[in-house]
Amino acid sequence: MKRLISGAVLMLAAMSAWALQPFVHPDAKVAGGGVKAAMSAAEQKLTGAGFTVVGKYQPQGIPSHGVIVVTDSGLTDAVKGIGGTAVVAIPIRVGVKSDGTVSYANPEYWGRAYLRKSFGKAEGAIKGVVGKLEKAFGAGKPFGGEVDADDLANYKYMFGMERFDDRSTVKDWGNFDTALKTVRDNLAKGAGNLSKVYELVYADKKIAVIGVAMNDKTNGEGSWIGKVGGAEHIAALPWEVFIVDGKVMALHGRFRTALAFPSLTMGQFMSIGDHPDTALKMMEDVAGVK
Repeated sequence: MKRLISGAVLMLAAMSAWALQPFVHPDAKVAGGGVKAAMSAAEQKLTGAGFTVVGKYQPQGIPSHGVIVVTDSGLTDAVKGIGGTAVVAIPIRVGVKSDGTVSYANPEYWGRAYLRKSFGKAEGAIKGVVGKLEKAFGAGKPFGGEVDADDLANYKYMFGMERFDDRSTVKDWGNFDTALKTVRDNLAKGAGNLSKVYELVYADKKIAVIGVAMNDKTNGEGSWIGKVGGAEHIAALPWEVFIVDGKVMALHGRFRTALAFPSLTMGQFMSIGDHPDTALKMMEDVAGVK
């Protein structure tokens, strides 16, 4: 009897510790012929599957790749129902290479990390997103480094590094409209060498999320992504600035980067040692920190 109980416990532990990876490569490609042509082909697939395109861009310094950001009405409604910092889970990022290769952010991986204890409230919608992505691009294979599903709600790369909530408030303006206007005005001026890729505002919930391109030649996306996995991980981009009530927020670089690149070696992480601080400074410029 003791052996049976022990075996059952081990089986349950194994079932609860399945691993997820941050990205998916569909088996099929879209038409290539250059980044713009491939992005156009991917966009048609996405809209045909029922997604709404809210932004797209070619990250500076990564000329062979582009990113399309879409939303899904079911996921949007579920996340709005949760509210607060969950807003970062609404955008869905799709990477496109000039030869027609597609990748996308794994909805369950990012949903578990961003929604945390509230994941169950949006799980059905997230499964719906997975189905639509497979409808658009076909079945695929996950890649990017494994993290146990149960660990994503409280993820951090290693001891001493930030989790989702740690140091995420950049500036508290005390008022949603003021915070949003400040971010919009500063992005329009190119503060922090950032530019807007997409903007999703839900004023009734006092939440918003804005995707930003890091255009700085020294510290922008093109300067560091190649050191931590390369442009294959392009669906990690763009970074988010989000607003909750009167707070301008951004996930700390040591969390956001590690979440997107969980297979990083310590040597790779050290090679971009300045990145978390320079990214934070960019976000502070946009948030209006003096």
